[in-house]
Amino acid sequence: MKKFFDDIKKDMKFKSAGPGKKLTEETRQINFSHLLTILICGQGSKVPVRDPACLSVSGVYFTCPLTGATLTKSEREVHIKEAILMRFEEDAIEASVMMIYTFNKDREKVKAAVDIISKYVENICKNPTEEKYRKIKLSNKVFQEKVRSAEGSREFLQALGFISVMLPVEGQEEEEEFLVLPEQSPDALELMKERRDRLQRGEPVRAQLDRQPQAFRPSPNAQRFELPQEFYNLSAEELKREQQQRSDLVEKNAMLRTKAMREREEQRERRKYNYTLVRVRLPDGNLLQGTFYAWDRLPVVFGFVRESLVDGWQPFELVAPGGQKLQEDEEVALAECNLVPAALLTFAWDAAVQADIAAAGGKSPALLKPELLETIRTLS
Repeated sequence: MKKFFDDIKKDMKFKSAGPGKKLTEETRQINFSHLLTILICGQGSKVPVRDPACLSVSGVYFTCPLTGATLTKSEREVHIKEAILMRFEEDAIEASVMMIYTFNKDREKVKAAVDIISKYVENICKNPTEEKYRKIKLSNKVFQEKVRSAEGSREFLQALGFISVMLPVEGQEEEEEFLVLPEQSPDALELMKERRDRLQRGEPVRAQLDRQPQAFRPSPNAQRFELPQEFYNLSAEELKREQQQRSDLVEKNAMLRTKAMREREEQRERRKYNYTLVRVRLPDGNLLQGTFYAWDRLPVVFGFVRESLVDGWQPFELVAPGGQKLQEDEEVALAECNLVPAALLTFAWDAAVQADIAAAGGKSPALLKPELLETIRTLS
């Protein structure tokens, strides 16, 4: 096994890379006609290369929690698999648990494998001297269907101490492969229980969305957003249809539509987006920008803003376009608030708290952290 992972390590190369007022057709902050010009060529659905300098954000990126590498969407899965395999040298138990939960997409398959392996360990610990509990016949139907089919399961058993052995089988001429665990000491059995618990507590390793926090100087272009194609859950052909639909807006808006009809249209609209770009205008006019999933909840945005402030512990408000105050404790998705695919929010310190601070002779709280101000840019 060591040679196998040594070979993987030699070949491995890590990849780095670098609402208030609803956003209805009339108030949408994205210029869809311009977007179509960018995304669709005159021939078919070819997408031309854009100058990244024209975009509000260069793309959508993710961070590997194991290596810290910055990844594109297409790089995530391969990089994380490589990072997990590299971890075998440090902790084979942890790496094999990560394999089981990350490499297998079927959650029911994972649960079945974990349950069977846990039963193996339980039987061994209850009957440490009985050899039959320390032998697993690889051709066994339960093992084949429930354990072997789940990637990482064999690696976990081998990390527990099971070794591959060819043994004779009664009534057969040919030997068969077994995984066999040598008899364990009491201390080793306790360690097995601990490792079983680690298996049961396992979680998949997932790349985390890189918020790409960026500060901008005050700008009249704060409401202008030019987004890369990754933000849209639309094909080039669907974008063409989007343009046609918007060309019919005048006639459509003249029609009397029920509230239910409008809500259905808004729901269809929200499903078009994977991510959303949020800008927050601060009291000094500077802007804070971050990337979010369209289904991220409002508390996530408040947390992002709080972490970007020097005095983030102080209460503040975020106001959506149109003047509606967003609630920090409200578990509502950004898409449900019509804050997709981009939105400009307004920041304000809690007025009552600031009045108390001023009455006590205190100063106004500081805003963005120095590390953000060091890289502040001007919106194009």
